[in-house]
Amino acid sequence: MVGKVEICGVNTSELKVLSSSECEALLRKAQAGDQAAMDALVTGNLRLVLSVIQRFSGRGESMEDLFQVGCIGLMKALKNFDTSLGLKFSTYGVPMISGEVRRYLRDNAPMRIPRSTRDTAYHVLQAREKLTAEHGREPTMDELAAALGIRREEVVFALDAISEPVSLYEPVYTDGGENVCVMDQIGDGRSSDEQWLDRLALDTAMEGLEEREKRILSLRFFIGRTQTEVAREIGISQAQVSRLEKNAVNKIKRSMLPS
Repeated sequence: MVGKVEICGVNTSELKVLSSSECEALLRKAQAGDQAAMDALVTGNLRLVLSVIQRFSGRGESMEDLFQVGCIGLMKALKNFDTSLGLKFSTYGVPMISGEVRRYLRDNAPMRIPRSTRDTAYHVLQAREKLTAEHGREPTMDELAAALGIRREEVVFALDAISEPVSLYEPVYTDGGENVCVMDQIGDGRSSDEQWLDRLALDTAMEGLEEREKRILSLRFFIGRTQTEVAREIGISQAQVSRLEKNAVNKIKRSMLPS
């Protein structure tokens, strides 16, 4: 960020930078309860926050939001830093600020990705970089799978999982002055955009059901069984089927209808 750039009303070009000795002196006062010293430490380390959040730019997140989250990480680092270790504050502060920003991005991600999938994706990216350097070209999915000793499907799934989601209405290209969106590329003549989105919403709502609820709805509404037949197949009473079916339908309604 060069020149006059304002974030959260702060002119970043005018931010003060503390020397190591100033930072250490203020830390001792702040940890003894001096609020003025703590305020000076926060102000004097805002450039550190800015340098960290720049690493997370380009993800579609508001830089102002990331700046505020980074400031929370900064204050946690200031409160927990041990001055007796003889380390520079930035050595401790940068990982704390980064961790707070990463936690925010993870908790506010459009989709939750299991840790095991993220770990697999990380190893795939490492292997891809290594094989690209060795062979002078990007490796195939099969080569990546062989290098990691996992199935090809796991490689594809892991890479898809960490890909940034794309809006259905994001422009792909312009045709005759009109934007052509992702939806235009995947729609079909049998369903309107609204029907297609309703189906997506229904699929998402169904994913939130328990396995037995999914099975009951499938037997009842996709295969066409009666509640008595479903009860006999699953091994529960007809009354239980009726209750579970009603609960599942209500869950779907709450998920699909605007609050």
